[in-house]
Amino acid sequence: MTYAILVANQSATSCLKVVSFSANAQHWGDPVSNFMNAKHYFPQNPLRAAVGRAFFPGLILLFFAACTEPAAQSDEDLEGRQIRVVTTATMVKDMVEAIGGDRVAVDSLMGPGVDPHLFRPSVMDLRRVERSEGIFYVGLRFEELMENVLEQRKRAGQKVFALTDSIPREKLLESDDGAGIYDPHVWFDVDLWSHCVDAVLEGLIELGPNYQAEFEERAEAYRLQLADLHEWALEKAAELPEDKRILVTSHDAYNYFGEAYGFQVVGLMGISTASEAGLADITRLVDFIGENDINAIFVESSVSPRAIERVARDANVEIGGELFSDALGPPGEKRLDFDVGTYDGMIRYNLTTIVDALR
Repeated sequence: MTYAILVANQSATSCLKVVSFSANAQHWGDPVSNFMNAKHYFPQNPLRAAVGRAFFPGLILLFFAACTEPAAQSDEDLEGRQIRVVTTATMVKDMVEAIGGDRVAVDSLMGPGVDPHLFRPSVMDLRRVERSEGIFYVGLRFEELMENVLEQRKRAGQKVFALTDSIPREKLLESDDGAGIYDPHVWFDVDLWSHCVDAVLEGLIELGPNYQAEFEERAEAYRLQLADLHEWALEKAAELPEDKRILVTSHDAYNYFGEAYGFQVVGLMGISTASEAGLADITRLVDFIGENDINAIFVESSVSPRAIERVARDANVEIGGELFSDALGPPGEKRLDFDVGTYDGMIRYNLTTIVDALR
């Protein structure tokens, strides 16, 4: 089956051109790959960028229209092989692997340093999603540019699980974007993140009911690990006097962290990194730093450091270190003797870095 779509043309002589592509995965052409990767057809020109944004959700639906319905899995189908699942952010991968163990093969769409707010799936990413037996993601609009993909897969009958569905809504922080819009960065409150174990456990049991006892045992062990981590975080934060607990970062990813561990949190940008900080935002933050005699501010691994470095220069304050916010570090990478490629190591590294810099 072949489809045709209209996309913005780079040529100044015409506005649109037609790109044809086949439903057969072997016949996907370079123009479509470029379109999906937002490298060729989402240029800086505002008009063409607007056209690209308008057509992208439709292209996703056309892509999945060519995909077959996911086959129902029987218990016998799982004998001798792993359950194939896809995850979005690296924190999700860490939890699914911990609970799934060797019964699950986890394929993470987003790697270290990737900003999930801005992540747009490529053609190959869409194929990975379609071939999986289940999809685990954060939710609360964290993976905003993947929402069409996830909704389409649900309608197609694929198993899709949002980790934050297991968190009581009264425990969530509302964003400034309006009623019913919540801050998705729940993993920075370790106790709150532990609620997400329920969603992962239920999802894995649904995908592999024969392994329920194993999944439940690992889930309980992971809950205990998170409880220990939360207690460590409370004790570590208490090393810093309350008047020193002011955390300034690139964007508002740490509000749950502030609520849980007693920090005032100020971000240069909002909850999403989709919008850039303006001159007024920078000036306001520089004034705030001076008024509160703050020792250090922090860059983030998945956000461009340019704006916060500008703030540091203008405020004559040190960069206290690089924090991990929307993604874990590379697997096995050690910082301050913590493996920042794991959720446990990331939390310990972040908090140690913050406390040492703000003393």
